[in-house]
Amino acid sequence: MSGQEIEQLIRLLGRLPGFGPRSARRVALYLLREPQSRLAPLARAMERAGEAIRTCSSCGNLDTVDPCHICADPLRDHALVCVVETVGDLWALERAGVHRGVYQVLGGTLSPLAGTGPEDLNIAPLFARLEAGQVREVILALGATVEGATTLHWLMDRLAPYTAPQGTVTVSRVAQGVPMGGALDVLDDGTLAAALGARRPA
Repeated sequence: MSGQEIEQLIRLLGRLPGFGPRSARRVALYLLREPQSRLAPLARAMERAGEAIRTCSSCGNLDTVDPCHICADPLRDHALVCVVETVGDLWALERAGVHRGVYQVLGGTLSPLAGTGPEDLNIAPLFARLEAGQVREVILALGATVEGATTLHWLMDRLAPYTAPQGTVTVSRVAQGVPMGGALDVLDDGTLAAALGARRPA
């Protein structure tokens, strides 16, 4: 139907989340109708992003610097740490503007079926901060899925030695507004604000 290069573009677009063969072809056609003004700038931006992207060694966020702009911001409350599953969840909370602390991106959830265990989660930097006495509160902002609930309970057990009466750290979790089976990065700003604002002790 078309050249090899076009078919490869369609195949690559079809691998993106939310894209199927039809939507990939529509996007490819849109880009190819005006390649100099649509396709070329996109290709250059993707290449630059691929070369510049860094994973923050402190929280796991994606940025062009390490530590990321959030961790390096002196105006953020570094004693207030919000634990999220993915960078997409972090971006969703930042878009809503409801959290002025810092983050810990786990990079996933515990899932025996997917072969994801505790050693696969990016949790070591959080416990390094806890050991150093730099954390006042940990907010567990995980999706209301089976895997999210499993991860939340595992984290609560791991955090227990740092909480009262032994320690001084408060552990809370997002409350109302997060539907069962829902993921944070698809919720609207108002729902995210309600969920974070109504958090309760875990």
